[in-house]
Amino acid sequence: MPNPLYDTLFASGRDSDRPFLTDAGGAVLTYRDFHALAARQANVLIAEGLVAGDRLAVQVEKTPQALALYAACVMAGVVLLPLNTAYTLSELEYFITDSGARGVVCDPAMGPQLQALLGEGRVMLTLDANGAGSLSEKAAGHSSEIAVVDREESDLAALLYTSGTTGRSKGAMLSHSNLISNARALADLWRFNSNDVLLHALPIFHTHGLFVACNVTLVARSSMIFLPKFDLGAMLRLLPQASVLMGVPTFYTRLLGDRSFTRALVGHMRLFVSGSAPLLAETHIEFEERTGHRILERYGMTETNMSTSNPYDGERRAGTVGFPLPGVDLLITDPDTGAPLKQGETGMIEVRGPNVFQGYWGMPEKTRAELRENGFFITGDLGKIDDDGYVHIVGRAKDLIISGGLNIYPREIELLLDEQPGVLESAVVGVPHPDFGEAVLGFIVARGDARPDIAAISDVAASQLARFKQPRDLIILDQLPRNTMGKVQKAALRAAYKNRFVSG
Repeated sequence: MPNPLYDTLFASGRDSDRPFLTDAGGAVLTYRDFHALAARQANVLIAEGLVAGDRLAVQVEKTPQALALYAACVMAGVVLLPLNTAYTLSELEYFITDSGARGVVCDPAMGPQLQALLGEGRVMLTLDANGAGSLSEKAAGHSSEIAVVDREESDLAALLYTSGTTGRSKGAMLSHSNLISNARALADLWRFNSNDVLLHALPIFHTHGLFVACNVTLVARSSMIFLPKFDLGAMLRLLPQASVLMGVPTFYTRLLGDRSFTRALVGHMRLFVSGSAPLLAETHIEFEERTGHRILERYGMTETNMSTSNPYDGERRAGTVGFPLPGVDLLITDPDTGAPLKQGETGMIEVRGPNVFQGYWGMPEKTRAELRENGFFITGDLGKIDDDGYVHIVGRAKDLIISGGLNIYPREIELLLDEQPGVLESAVVGVPHPDFGEAVLGFIVARGDARPDIAAISDVAASQLARFKQPRDLIILDQLPRNTMGKVQKAALRAAYKNRFVSG
């Protein structure tokens, strides 16, 4: 019986001795080894009582065992809910509760706290940064043979949480067909083949590192060098062994900052891909001058996987995200009326295709508001299509901040700041940062004559927010700039403080 994602990504590796994954220490895991590891984990999940459609929340460090857990969920018919390792306990509580997760896999150090939070009736497993823990211990006692659970193309494979500028995070429902269509389209478009070796330094709790990088590798039967995180020294040492690098802009700015990153070092490379945040035109130019390679930039989001890409053959145009993927329709519409705009006009980007998600978990009204009946998803990004058909992202209709490739939503931070002693109100914006693309900058207006304690507020933020969400600076203002309707003018704040973390 069928299991579409298993059949597409994992089935052919069952008896293959081709290298799939080489870890940071040089240990090689073949496709056969990886399949066996995932199958043992899947048997653990089934033995623990998880059934098809159950959600499994996973907050663990990046290891081969953690990646195998993705395959294990597919085999067991379980819906994977990957979570950023920086999330705090209070943040985890929301994701677990909202998703109704039946099971959790976490670092052993987090186990006691989460166990108390979860109570009875939920599966609790652990996995540490070395791939050890109760999941691995139990998997060692299970067979590597697996009766793969039947699934349909429309069944959910993953639940990825994304946020809005107001309200709580939303769970984007991604089906088997969503992930399959994107993997096949990208592997074909980017000319992936079994001889490719991808240098993988992205996190695997994010669509970029998990569903773009890994799925494309799997569908093409390529290999990966699997690093726990971005490490400049390791990247420079291992690039000669790779043919492809996928990264966020921070990867490329840090590589360019090292003199040993030369044309000779990467002359053999086939492809450099960038995404998750805009790449500055200056970075494009400097990279090409240094290496002779032109970075391929693409565009996507949690709800749509990838929607556009610059061409593999032809001009990779700086400042654009290329063309819609095969089978994907992209419109620029009037943000107020939804009416399509003429070519060259700026408006809301809407996309439709097999890549577009199934809706938001438990939020039918939010789904109806952002996913039209005709299948077009209202992305919230503003863009235009030039005369040559290239898509340009010109701004964000929402106040989304993208720092180091990770999405940050100001409203969540503002709510926390507003609760602090001596604070009347706050505003949070993203401003340019030379390393991360954007950094979080917070503004506070004091309540009466009280002077807010910035150090104390920063300590609270550190205890309740993931590190990447914490403001890099807090500034006290007499008042926030507003328009005649009383709306805070964040554009004015961004303009006034655009050089806070950069010179010039």
